[in-house]
Amino acid sequence: MIPAPSGATRLHVIVGDPIAQVRSPAGVSAAFAARGHDGILVPVQVAPGDLPDFLSVAARLKNLDGIVVTIPHKFACYQACTSATDRAHFQRTVNLMRRRADGSWHGDMVDGLGFLGAARAKGIDPSGMRALLVGAGSALALALVEAGVGELAIHDSMAERRDALIGRLNGLGKAPVRTGTMDPAGFDFVANATPAGMKDGDLLPVDVARLAPAAYCGCVITRPEVSPFIAAARKIGCVTGTGTDMYQQHQSIMVDFLLGTEAA
Repeated sequence: MIPAPSGATRLHVIVGDPIAQVRSPAGVSAAFAARGHDGILVPVQVAPGDLPDFLSVAARLKNLDGIVVTIPHKFACYQACTSATDRAHFQRTVNLMRRRADGSWHGDMVDGLGFLGAARAKGIDPSGMRALLVGAGSALALALVEAGVGELAIHDSMAERRDALIGRLNGLGKAPVRTGTMDPAGFDFVANATPAGMKDGDLLPVDVARLAPAAYCGCVITRPEVSPFIAAARKIGCVTGTGTDMYQQHQSIMVDFLLGTEAA
């Protein structure tokens, strides 16, 4: 139950364009209430050309404590932050902004943490695993490398973007990262970071016949709740994580950041 807001309620907004698809306002507002915090999260739709004006106004709203950022504003909002976490600096994007004591913004990018949280909630520790990531999503790739995977292969049809990400990840010196394919054979951890499966007739992101039953399979898609890739992996016997599982983990991480209670 979310209490009715009052003049003392602290405000947070989620900004994007479009915005009707977001699920977080009710869940985050309920999580605030569950933690005894008088705050709400409300959606605001802002076109890219209007974002500078929005951020200028946001900086002047004395009861606005935080901003959740969705497409297409993650890069522009990173540029508006005075400080940010190392992972946000690596990706040059943010999906969370928290007001600092001096009124400026501190940013983070936690999409990858939500994805790994969904895996860990199923008892999967990616440390030492051979991982295949389909889609050059830098948040997921960085999270996997920082989680200590033994090897990461990235498959993406956009070779230039894929190769640039591989080069930057290898520059961290944490795990060998290379080009992958649609063949998941030999991988312990298979992640789909593409929209494949959202539309009828979409091709599967990997050759599911080559999946090992012991492999963990995760997907970022929330609609349908069980993507065709996840459904196929379950038939083989794989442990799976859905986009909804990721969102549930992500919500807790978002609230921790917005309230300043995240782990160092």
